[in-house]
Amino acid sequence: MTKTLIAVPLATAFLVGCSGMSNTQQKMLSGGAIGAAAGAGIVAIAGGNPIWGAIGGAAVGTAGGYLMSK
Repeated sequence: MTKTLIAVPLATAFLVGCSGMSNTQQKMLSGGAIGAAAGAGIVAIAGGNPIWGAIGGAAVGTAGGYLMSK
């Protein structure tokens, strides 16, 4: 129940905050989020520290989102 009370306002703020972003900014944000999740998951499965995977994945995903928008 507590997680739901935190997740709903956070998701709402995220969606409302993204409404004024440019196409490039939206692609960079979504690329970074997807990269962070994928990096953390892959590194966790491999037995490493998921934080480092999330950091690396976010960097690569953000750069990929930027390149996709150009």
